[in-house]
Amino acid sequence: MHLRDFMKMKNWAVIGDVDNPLKYAYQIRNELKEKGYKTYGVHPQGTGFTYKRLQDIPGIIDIVDLCINPRDGLSYAREIVEMGIKYVLIQPGAQSEEVLALLRTNRVEVLEGCALVGLRLY
Repeated sequence: MHLRDFMKMKNWAVIGDVDNPLKYAYQIRNELKEKGYKTYGVHPQGTGFTYKRLQDIPGIIDIVDLCINPRDGLSYAREIVEMGIKYVLIQPGAQSEEVLALLRTNRVEVLEGCALVGLRLY
């Protein structure tokens, strides 16, 4: 799959500092919302309008966008596998060999790329 295919999915969980306007996770979530995507913010602290865990989200999740430090990404990767989520976009700097191996071993389609670029191109 290519970034174009990922951008066709409409229900996104963005994991990262989605409440901080200075962070990419915030920008990604807001731009997705502006373009008509359904978005859920997820952050380890679960503050503001965010969820602490993917399992707390009441709606459908088609795709997860990891915008988080790789050391925190592994626990979310496990949750992605447990929930049967099939698509993950990993932002530059959020990837780690452990996260990639866990997701790919469990047949999760993983793409390393930038959602903001996808929004501009597609």
